[in-house]
Amino acid sequence: MNKAKEKISSKKQIIDFINSQGCFDLQFRRDVKYKRTNRPVYYGWKAQFVVMGKYKDEDLLRKIQNSLNCGLLHFVGENKIRYSVQSIDDLYNKVIPFFKEYDLSGNRKQNSEWWSKAIEILFQNKGKAIKEWKKEDFLQLIEIQKIMQKYKIKKIQGQKWLSIAESISKAK
Repeated sequence: MNKAKEKISSKKQIIDFINSQGCFDLQFRRDVKYKRTNRPVYYGWKAQFVVMGKYKDEDLLRKIQNSLNCGLLHFVGENKIRYSVQSIDDLYNKVIPFFKEYDLSGNRKQNSEWWSKAIEILFQNKGKAIKEWKKEDFLQLIEIQKIMQKYKIKKIQGQKWLSIAESISKAK
């Protein structure tokens, strides 16, 4: 097989695996700083791209990591490996362009499109405190998270704090 066909075959294998095992995650989270006086509580948006597999999938997950040129692999639990990208810069500059070039299908495609919109908002507001965000951006992220929930098999943890996000948006 020549190099061009091998590259196409490899990309198709990657896309097929992501279609079955990939996750586009957006959460509004609560973080408690336990090591600080009075244990202050912070709320914020977190996003990540995750692909889970079994140990036997390690080579394929490394191909995904190499194709995107970012992210980390972690061995978790028995017989599982997790690839994730959490850097907003990498999500915006590497992951989103990859999926613009190589389309997903079905629910993963819909979910990735909504998630990409959320990443763009997060990237534009990177480094800003929530109180400095435009109210429209905050409201749009809340709506995107609700829409994305339709494409999830199980509820994500970020839903737990969504009522806090809604109250913050009303205070803006």
